[in-house]
Amino acid sequence: MPIYSSSESDDFPASPKRLFGSEKPLHALLGGGKAADILLWRNKNLSAAILIGSTIIWFLFEVVEYNFVTLLCHTFMILMLALLLWSMGADLVDLNRLDPRTITVPESTFRWLFAKTNRILLRFYDVSSGKDLKTFILAIGFLWILSGIGDYFSSLNLLYTGFVFLMTIPALYERYQDQVDYLASRGNRDMKKLYQKIDSKVLNKIPRGPLKEKKRY
Repeated sequence: MPIYSSSESDDFPASPKRLFGSEKPLHALLGGGKAADILLWRNKNLSAAILIGSTIIWFLFEVVEYNFVTLLCHTFMILMLALLLWSMGADLVDLNRLDPRTITVPESTFRWLFAKTNRILLRFYDVSSGKDLKTFILAIGFLWILSGIGDYFSSLNLLYTGFVFLMTIPALYERYQDQVDYLASRGNRDMKKLYQKIDSKVLNKIPRGPLKEKKRY
């Protein structure tokens, strides 16, 4: 359901320009594949598990102030005890022993991770090489702002906040895409109108001296 009235249809189009300037689906803009499925909550159980797991890690390190080495050792101790009980119970109750392959990471996961890492590194090289000067300046500005924000937050809080935004904003944008695009288009138009008013009422009234002709020798 549109959030604008019919009286505004003359000023704003019924189908506003997309926020990211592309008509491609958000899933395609995020690269597609498993990463996009997780960010857009196509697999809700997996996305929820990742978000809950990251929240637990943040809580243990930031709130409980667990030491990383201590947490790692305690985790492996619990896993070893669980595997020992499973193995002993399998002999006593005639259960199937745990297949070692169930706790191994598939090679396809590493290939996917390496492919994504290489794609990011190549994109970093393209931006840093100056092929797109506008993107280069935006990247430098973003990193500078991020470094300033980092002075007021711990690294873990900053990473966790960014991760929560990454796990929620794309899914919310996909769900309310038309409304967000309309508001962004309207805000852009309002800013342009405001600049035109300032330009006509203030900037154009500033007296300017006559241009001096260059002397030719």
